[in-house]
Amino acid sequence: MNLSGRARNRLNDVARELLRQPTVEKSRGQWVNDVVAWCHQHDIDLAARINSKTLRFDAALLAQINDVLDSARIAPLGRSLSGLPSSAQAKEGLEEDKANRESPRARRVLVSFPPQPIAGLAIEPRAIRDVDVQTLKLSAFSAMIQVENLDSFYEFSPDIPALSGYVNPLVVYRGDSHYGGGFALLVNAWHKTHRPHIYAGDFDVKGVTLALDSNATHLLLPTIEWLAQNATPLHVPAEQFPYQRRLRKHLAALPSGHLLRDYLTLLLEKQRGLKQQWFGRDLGCVGIG
Repeated sequence: MNLSGRARNRLNDVARELLRQPTVEKSRGQWVNDVVAWCHQHDIDLAARINSKTLRFDAALLAQINDVLDSARIAPLGRSLSGLPSSAQAKEGLEEDKANRESPRARRVLVSFPPQPIAGLAIEPRAIRDVDVQTLKLSAFSAMIQVENLDSFYEFSPDIPALSGYVNPLVVYRGDSHYGGGFALLVNAWHKTHRPHIYAGDFDVKGVTLALDSNATHLLLPTIEWLAQNATPLHVPAEQFPYQRRLRKHLAALPSGHLLRDYLTLLLEKQRGLKQQWFGRDLGCVGIG
C-alpha cells in the first residue's frame, strides 16, 4: 500500500503546522484513515496518538513516516512530486505521481525547418522537429508563422512571395491536445519580441478568432478578390456561430479602409469561408489590428 497523493499532501500541511505548534489533531476522515492503515502496514505504533475520532500528529510520528519512506526509496514528506515530469520524479524516489505530473509534451512544439540531411533518412522538403520551447533561440527568427492544421503544417513552406521579406521565419504547428501547452508557452515568449506573428489557417470565424487569441499580427490569406470568387457557404459550420459576436466587435473597431474589413464582411455578412487546404500558394499577409 502506498500513501495516496491526497494523504501525502495533507501530511505536508501537517508538517507545516507542526512548525508552529508541538502537536496537530486531525479528524478521522478518509485521508487520515489512509494514513492509519499505512502506518499499521509498516508497524508504526499509533496507540498513544489515536482514538475513534482523531489522530494526533507530532514531529516524532512524521519522523517515523519519513524513515519508512526513505527505506522504500520514496521522496520524504515536504518534497512535492506534483507538476514534475516523470524523469524528475524518478530522481526523488521510486514513487510516481502520474496524475499530477507534468505532461511529457508540456513544453514541446512541432517546428518545421529547412531540409537537414541525416544519414539513413531520405531528404524531405522540410525537416519536422519535436523540440523543447526552451531550446529555441527566438532572436534567430525574424517572424513566427503559426500553422493551424496539422496536414497543412507538414506541407507548409515559407518559400512564397508573401513571406520573402522574412529571414529564417519560425514555422510552428498551432498545437492540439498533445502540443497545445508548449505552443502557449511559445506564444507568450514570442509576443515579448514584438516581431511579426503570422497566422496561417482556415478562412473561417474560428480560424480568425484563434489568430486573435494567439496575439497574431497578420493573417496569411488569398486576395479578397480570389476569396470572393472561391469562398463557400458550405464552410460556415453552425458550431462556429458563437464566435461571430467577437469578430463583429473587432470589425466595428477597425478603421475605415482597413484591409481586414473586407475579409470579415465576407465571413460575417455573406457567411462564406474556405479551408486552408484549398488556398493554393498565391497568398498575402493581412494585418489583424
